[in-house]
Amino acid sequence: MATTTARNAVLATFAVSGLAFSTWAARIPAIRAQLDLTPGELGRTLLFGALGSVVSLPLAGRVITAVGAARAVMIGVVVVVLGLLGLGLAVDVLASAPATAAAIFVIAVGISLWDVSMNHEGAAVEQQLGRTVMPVFHAFFSGGTVVGALAAAGIVRAGVPVLAHLAVVAALVLVVGLWIPRGFLPRRLEAGEEGDVAGRPGSAWREPRTLAIGVVVLVAALTEGTANDWIALAVTEGHDQPEEIGVLAFATFLAAMTAGRLLGVRLLDRHGRVVVLRVLFALAAVGSLLVVLGTTALAFVGVVLWGVGASLGFPTGMSAAADDPRRAAARLSVVSTIGYLAFIVGPPLLGMLGDHVGVLRSLLLVGLLAVPAVLAVPAVCERGAARG
Repeated sequence: MATTTARNAVLATFAVSGLAFSTWAARIPAIRAQLDLTPGELGRTLLFGALGSVVSLPLAGRVITAVGAARAVMIGVVVVVLGLLGLGLAVDVLASAPATAAAIFVIAVGISLWDVSMNHEGAAVEQQLGRTVMPVFHAFFSGGTVVGALAAAGIVRAGVPVLAHLAVVAALVLVVGLWIPRGFLPRRLEAGEEGDVAGRPGSAWREPRTLAIGVVVLVAALTEGTANDWIALAVTEGHDQPEEIGVLAFATFLAAMTAGRLLGVRLLDRHGRVVVLRVLFALAAVGSLLVVLGTTALAFVGVVLWGVGASLGFPTGMSAAADDPRRAAARLSVVSTIGYLAFIVGPPLLGMLGDHVGVLRSLLLVGLLAVPAVLAVPAVCERGAARG
């Protein structure tokens, strides 16, 4: 009963996190327009989110160890809420790019702590259940992002200011986000609190398989993050569409990714991680090409392929890193840290490319990223299975 309750609590926690993230991400075109930012300036502003993640990620493990995953999630929720309110004020009241960057930094600190904590709890639940459920958890995150993006599309069309939008969502996130984690597992059952990993946290950085899994997660995160940050703007500017169409493209991507994660568990069980991820990275590459080179209608087809292609890389990498329960905590920490490099490299790189070739054509980078990902995919092979 406790495991079932915890599973449901983790599902809900992922969903609320997705809602919080997509709410502010969907307003990126409005933020750029109101602050009159170039693609490069927007990329540098978003870079502060990456810096927030870098600050938060190394501390997340210590916070979880000190207070448990449930309270760590609650702390993350409070920080995210403060960041959302600060972002609304920075854009609508102060019209300040530095204040906007600072608010994005705060949001990223909270989201990162929240993310690591809920993945930590998800790994513990997965171990208790004895079957793969991590993609389903991430599907609920994607589902939350879909709800947030669709709501944002209507809110944008209605002309609701950024501050009012973010304030309402912040209030909802605060109430729900502080209540749900009460259903998490008892701390004694949380993964990573026992065994030899606590005493040797750095040793996982010397494991070739763990580093290769990190490459897969890095590319998956950058493929997903690029779409999160730039698809709405690419459709709006590159295909000369109104802002609400760009937000709908963003929502379409998130819906496709959610479907991929929900259906992906069966595919992974039937065909294995390596085969499935190779096909999906190829789909993401094809999808990005359609977004860049196709008509608006073909771009929406590309968005769907891109979303499905980006759906399983990150959660499958998390599961692969946690294959050995005795080393799960250390390896998850390493893989998560490498994955977060995507949020450091992505925004400024896409922004700089966008200044030279336009936001739309800068998305061709996604196709190039498929190559190292496919080469590293054998590292996620299930324990005891042949790699190929």
